[in-house]
Amino acid sequence: MSIRASEAIVLRTWPFREADLVVSFFTRDQGMLRGIARRARRPKSNFGAGLERLAHVTASYYQKESRELVSLNSCEILQSWFALASNWEASIALDFLAEVSEQLLPPGEVNEKHFRLLLAVLGYLRDGGNVWPAVLYFALWSVRIAGFLPELPASAQAQQIAREMLVTPIAQLTPREWSKQTAQDLRRFLIRTVEDHIERKLRTAAVLEGL
Repeated sequence: MSIRASEAIVLRTWPFREADLVVSFFTRDQGMLRGIARRARRPKSNFGAGLERLAHVTASYYQKESRELVSLNSCEILQSWFALASNWEASIALDFLAEVSEQLLPPGEVNEKHFRLLLAVLGYLRDGGNVWPAVLYFALWSVRIAGFLPELPASAQAQQIAREMLVTPIAQLTPREWSKQTAQDLRRFLIRTVEDHIERKLRTAAVLEGL
């Protein structure tokens, strides 16, 4: 049993026992894993802010052959998106990114393209980018990377936006006035496509639509 250190993005945590957390995290070299962060809920935990939603970290962990969950030793922050938490729309967008990633990514399967997609969209939001192109870009590319992007039955404007997004980095998209209504038909179609694939409703999709 050896300790491994991986670049990772924290997707979700939930309580386990009295002071522990179960952590779902997406590593660059091992794919999505789940592990136990022992004593992470205590005030003087060694994890600190390293288990924030979508924190970009170096995760140190080990796994026994007989156990499905790894044991997390530490999460050293490389990038934090904590400043976005004070913006309600951006915070919901982060929830959406995390939920889609956790639902789409198969456990233990390396996916460099999705890892880079997450970092690109998070960086765009951190730099003041609009929530709506971020959500649309992420949904479009998540479906494409996963390999089930269908023909897009969208309006002419949405088709134009989709074509640009498929060949242009998010930070270099043509400036335009974005709102919830911009390419709304395409966004909803992509979300339904994800939901059909995972065979469940995305909790964050309804919250997005309520913004």
